[in-house]
Amino acid sequence: MLSRSSFTSLVVGVFAVYVAHTCWVMYGIVYTRPCPAAADGAAGGCVWPYLARRPKLQLSVYTTTRSSIVAESNIDLVLNVKDFDIESKFERTVNVFVPKKTRNNGTLYAYIFLHHAGILPWHDGKQVHIVSPLTTYMVPKPEEINLLTGESATQQIEAEKQTNALDEPVSHWRSRLTLNVMVEDFVFDGSSLPADVHRYMKMVQLGKTVHYLPILFIDQLSNRVKDLMVINHSTTELPLTVSYDKISLGKLRFWIHMQDAVYSLQQFGFSEKDADEVKGIFVDTNLYFLALTFFVAAFHLLFDFLAFKNDISFWKKKRSMIGMSTKAVLWRCFSTVVIFLFLLDEQTSLLVLIPAGIGAVIELWKVKKALKMTITWQGLRPKIQFGTYNDSEKQTEEYDAQAMKYLSYLLYPLCIGGAGYSLLNVKYKSWYSWLINSFVNGVYAFGFLFMLPQLFVNYKMKSVAHLPWKAFTYKAFNTFIDDIFAFIITMPTSHRLACFRDDVVFLVYLYQRW
Repeated sequence: MLSRSSFTSLVVGVFAVYVAHTCWVMYGIVYTRPCPAAADGAAGGCVWPYLARRPKLQLSVYTTTRSSIVAESNIDLVLNVKDFDIESKFERTVNVFVPKKTRNNGTLYAYIFLHHAGILPWHDGKQVHIVSPLTTYMVPKPEEINLLTGESATQQIEAEKQTNALDEPVSHWRSRLTLNVMVEDFVFDGSSLPADVHRYMKMVQLGKTVHYLPILFIDQLSNRVKDLMVINHSTTELPLTVSYDKISLGKLRFWIHMQDAVYSLQQFGFSEKDADEVKGIFVDTNLYFLALTFFVAAFHLLFDFLAFKNDISFWKKKRSMIGMSTKAVLWRCFSTVVIFLFLLDEQTSLLVLIPAGIGAVIELWKVKKALKMTITWQGLRPKIQFGTYNDSEKQTEEYDAQAMKYLSYLLYPLCIGGAGYSLLNVKYKSWYSWLINSFVNGVYAFGFLFMLPQLFVNYKMKSVAHLPWKAFTYKAFNTFIDDIFAFIITMPTSHRLACFRDDVVFLVYLYQRW
């Protein structure tokens, strides 16, 4: 059986192999091997870019309620860019007519054609086109109200109507359409075309050579939840912002893989909002910073695993609470559970919610160990028994109670005052939402005060040897990594500030150890 050190070494080794494999895969995505024969001017086996001929092009955007079209019938032209220059970036906002079928929870599609100038798309044999839905289905966000002032009767009736349909997804308008064309005059090797780009390529035979037509791409990662608009029955026109920019082959391949990854997350049960958080990491972040984020996230997972492993191992062997603040353990459990319920109520990204849920379960188990609880079942009824403390543990409890006594004079008035202020001035979805928000604001704003009993116990006993320092070290690394994620992943502002609050707590622990 593997020892703990051997198991840790194995995990670190697997992690190093994973990072090296990821680097190799990323290199394979951004670097594409050109056709060897192209360097000699030979055409055999190579696929040449049609854009190298510098044709005059036109960009046309149509809308229709049908998912496939064969001719120009029942379609609307919303944008026509003559003398389209693939090197020039632009952004235009147009008003799009919304058919009755779409207003009744239907779908509207955009057909984007890139074709020769002066020729209609259906008469051009060398046109390329791509289809994208301009609508998506989402459950609308519940309305927030002032819990004390209430609403008028008319508002209540409207709110009840909305509440009844709250769980039903409705059509939302995607107000942005981001287009790209791959502009590199890259010569592909016909025998080893990249599978990711191949599905976007259309080939034509011109004489003895094979050419690929312009590669048109829709950046779906730019479609964010914050840009969505609910489609009302009375809405006949909606704005659509069409933006265009050129794209390199390496970035195109990378973007295709990222879009496929986001789609896979949705197939595995991630909601539109969860997928949107992942999109935000890619779209709102510089590519170099994004690469750094990948490595930081990998190390975060490693330290999370090692911290959980060492924390569980420490508490599993723990038989005495000498030098350990029971109040701090109880508070940490309460605060972790409250934070989890708050994140759940705020519909936070699963990237934040899942680790918080796992942490809450572990903290509940630690409370059971700290209170020396034993649970026995008498039929379907559980019987809970608490263990006894020895003299040394009772002395620790006295220090713990002394610290909590002084803290209560400061903490309770602040929490009650904050809850009353938010009830008067802030709108909430329900009383439950106000209660959870009040608890979590107290946890975030003054939660570090509940770490003071442990610091006080350490000071009185002149020792920190009883603390799980291995787990603390890994958690300290993760705390500083969380500071980076606080600016990348969408989360409530109070949760973001709490990441920086934890830095102070760990620094005080390190000072005491010194």
